[in-house]
Parts: sequence; structure tokens; C-alpha cells
Amino acid sequence: MAGTQDEPIDQPYGRAGGGGLKVEVHGLDVIGDAERKGRPRQLFWPWFGANVSILGLSYGSFALGFGVSFWQAVAAGLAGILFSFLLCGFVALAGKRGSAPTMVLSRAAFGVRGNRLPSAISWLLTVGWETVLTALATLATATVFDRLGWGGGTPTKLAALVVVTLLIIAGGVMGFDVIMRMQTVITVVTGALTVVYIFLVAGHIHWDAVAAIPAGPPQAFIGALVFMMTGFGLGWVNAAADYSRYLPRRSSGAGVVGWTTFGASLAPVVLLIFGLLLAGSSKGLNEAIAADPIGALTTVLPTWFLIPFAAVAVLGLVGGAVLDIYSSGLALLAAGLRAPRYVAALIDGLLMIAGTVYIVFFGGTFLGQFIGFLTTLGVPIAAWCGVMLADVALRRRDYDEADLYRPAGRYGDVPLTPVAVVVVATAIGWGLVTNTSASWLGWQGYLLGPLGLGGTSGSWAFANLGVLVALVLGFAATLLARRVHVRAQEDLPSTGPDAEPAGARP
Repeated sequence: MAGTQDEPIDQPYGRAGGGGLKVEVHGLDVIGDAERKGRPRQLFWPWFGANVSILGLSYGSFALGFGVSFWQAVAAGLAGILFSFLLCGFVALAGKRGSAPTMVLSRAAFGVRGNRLPSAISWLLTVGWETVLTALATLATATVFDRLGWGGGTPTKLAALVVVTLLIIAGGVMGFDVIMRMQTVITVVTGALTVVYIFLVAGHIHWDAVAAIPAGPPQAFIGALVFMMTGFGLGWVNAAADYSRYLPRRSSGAGVVGWTTFGASLAPVVLLIFGLLLAGSSKGLNEAIAADPIGALTTVLPTWFLIPFAAVAVLGLVGGAVLDIYSSGLALLAAGLRAPRYVAALIDGLLMIAGTVYIVFFGGTFLGQFIGFLTTLGVPIAAWCGVMLADVALRRRDYDEADLYRPAGRYGDVPLTPVAVVVVATAIGWGLVTNTSASWLGWQGYLLGPLGLGGTSGSWAFANLGVLVALVLGFAATLLARRVHVRAQEDLPSTGPDAEPAGARP
């Protein structure tokens, strides 16, 4: 739906470029029916392309780091990956119903301006993820060049950083159509080269060593499970509707859920299992992955495949980072920035570069900081996800699009209940997680002692129960407290697109 000249922020700023490549003009506005296209199965491409990264192999090492056996890690991985991406599938339903970005549709639960809190959290998570992926691509390139004898020091890292960030920022700025094309190419190339990688290193798997890994206690299994959830689906739930919003309203809801879940889960499941076999076969490789999760995987490769490996590693990471920078820009707008979408993407790109420079040149050990980042932001995102899922489940009608942009509309301005649920669930959740490898997170785990769970050094310290608790609390509290409120909203007559243009902003 087109806006008026008095509503400049969420509306098109014009197109740049010619031919088939144009800068996407949509920001936080609703996608009009005339522009909605495609079928649910097309969701396979962006979700598969964003999750086919070689990084999935390294999660095998990460999971074993919790002190579990191979079979425990497989079970935790399958459950964590499939369940967390299923949550993405359910959130993607909101995109089909409301035709707006995820963090605009979230206003139905949190109010128009109350939603700025979860939008800010979403922005931090997506900027963090795109920074991590860019840093990994830079480190992987440097490692490959070093093995080839072409130099892997500072000049190589700087060159890799420039190339990788240009690809990511260009995709994020250009927008949806370019991203869909990029992801199709990335899916085909990385998928094929990943199969070749698996074939080449299969000889390094030693089942006797893998089978000898002892089983861990239930707490360790839960910790691995939660890590898989936060490392995969819970890192995407806040962006899950950003792509389904372009589908026609008549699209199958089951198809949206199914293709989102299948496309996102397929590669991580395969990569995780093979990564577990690889890491479990070599203690040295397992330890090396903690410092350089992608580069360490080159140590088992023949020299002739190093360049193709660099291509598959970088493209896979770029595929995830492009979706992150696109969604982080939308989240920044939803948090209150008054600027065009491509400007928000550029801002995030600059922050991504700064964060990558810190990780690559000053950050030290990667794994501890990475787990700390995922767990810390995973708690409030899990709380938001619980609220959002309950709100989606309670609704029987499509969103009133005009009211998503009006504080005086049916969704309200700052409803206290959902905001309070996220704040309380986050406070409880942070009290039930720990990470000793990241000193800046030493304040967490403050409820483990009072609740009789052994304190920050006890057996439950690394189970990271806080993520699950925040998710369940957010969902249950919203389901109980907001049912009547949602019914009252849906009983109101539709304002329709003529009441106020759908692109309006408060």
C-alpha cells in the first residue's frame, strides 16, 4: 500500500540502479497485495542458504564441549535444531497474516511504542550474529591463505574483511529481491562444495574414538540442548516473518511453517552429525575449533581443496550474515530510528565492521565469548518469542494493518503486561545461566544458589535453564493473561486501509 508524502519513514524512498537490480523500497510498511508473490516452498532457499554454513560442522565440537557422548549430542542437536526452527515457522505465520516485518507484527502483542524494547533486543542479537559470521569468514580466509603459503597475517585479514563486508552490506542494502537471488546461488554452490568437503575428510573419522566418549549427566545434556536452540532457531525467530510477508494471503499456513522449518533445519542436522563424528575422532581438532571454528577445519583437507573450501566457508557465512543485516536494519527502524531502510542497513554494516575488527584483531578466544553472547541475548529473545507465539496462537483473524502503526489503535501504545512479562522472564532467566569463559558475564547465575541448584559452580550451572524458563514463562503468562484482551481487539471493526495509510508511523 502506498503512503503519502507526509509519511516518509516507512514508505518508499525511490529506487536506485537500473535493469533487474534495484534497491528495495520497502521499510516497515505493509506489502500490498499486488506485490505479494511466490509460494511457501520458495522459503526453502533463503532459510537453507542462511544455514548451510560450514560453521554447522563446528557445532559438533561445541556440543561435545558440554561433556556429553556422541549419542547424547545427536539427540540434543536434533531436538534443539528442529524445535527451535519450528518456532521460526510459527512466527513466520504472522508474516503471511500481516504482510509486515516481524518486529512490526510484534506490535500487536507489545503495543506500538512498547514494542521498541523487544525491537532493540532483536537489533542487538542480529547485529551480534552478523558480526560473528563476518569475523569467522575473515579468520577462515586468513587461515586458508596461511596454509597455502600466501600469507595469513594482518594484510590478508584486512583484504578478506573488505571483500566479505562489501558482499554482506551490498545484499542488505539492496534488499529482498537481491537477497533471494543471492541465497539461491549460495545454496547451490555451498551445498555442492559441502558434500565434497564431507567426502574428502570422511577418512579422518574413527568410530572407536567417537564411541568411547563417555556419557554426561542430564544437566550437561540440557546445556547442549539449550545451546543448540540458541545457536540455531532462537537466533532467527525475531526475523522469521521478514520473508514470509511477501507471500500471498491465500498461501498455505502449513506450507509456511513446514518449508521454513525444513529449509532451515536440513543442513544444520547433516552438518552437526558429521561435525560430531569429526570432532569426536580427534582431540586436537576438537580443541582447535574452539579458537578458530572455521579455519581449524582446513587442517584435515588436501591442499588442492583449500580454495574451494574458502569459497564454501565464506559464501555460507555471507548467506547468514546477509539475512541478519537485512533484518537488523528493520529491527533498528522498529526500535525508533527515523531513516530509510537502506540507511539503517548501512549503520548496521559499520557496527558490524567495528565488531569484526575487535574479534579478529583483539578478541582473543572465540568460543567462550560466543557462548556467552548467545546465552545472554538468548534469554530475552526466548521471552519475547514465548509472548509472540502465544499472541499468534490466540489470534483468529489477520492483523489490522493500519492499527499496527497507530498508538491509539486496537493494539495500544505501551501495554504493561507483555512488557512486564519479558522483563521478569529475562530477570529470572539470567539468574539461571552462567558463562565462566566470558568475564563480563560473571554477574549471571544469581538464582542458582537460592533455588538449591548448586550455585554458579554446581552441577546445574551450565545447563542454561534460563533460556527454557524464559520461553515457557513468556508463552504461558501471555496465553493466560492476554486471551480476553486479544478477543476484544478482534471484535473491533476493521479500520481498513482507508482509515490511515498502512505505512504510517507514530
